[in-house]
Amino acid sequence: MKLNTKQPRKQRKFLYNAPLHLRGKFMSAALSRDLRERYNVRNLPIRSGDKVRIVRGDFKGKEGKVMDIDLKRYRIHVEGVTQKKVDGTEVFYPVHPSNVVIIDLNLEDEKREKIINRRA
Repeated sequence: MKLNTKQPRKQRKFLYNAPLHLRGKFMSAALSRDLRERYNVRNLPIRSGDKVRIVRGDFKGKEGKVMDIDLKRYRIHVEGVTQKKVDGTEVFYPVHPSNVVIIDLNLEDEKREKIINRRA
């Protein structure tokens, strides 16, 4: 299911109506320089358990584990990146994966290692 159009309207429509198997690929983040040299891969789809550093926005410089991935809204929740609600409760602040850099990979899944080896 590939989209060959330059019209922003159709690009946005494709993004909003994308199927789940493509949404996971859209949720990719760049690897840090040392991981890039080690694995010869520039970016990977983000997974919960990965350690990331935020490089854009109000939380720039914060590091933490990815706690949750919201495929519907294309956002991730990072440990320690929270916002206080009016009633005082802390909630995760949603961060777009393009604004983070993966600094440590969660390699518990053997399939992920195979993906990295195949892409390298």
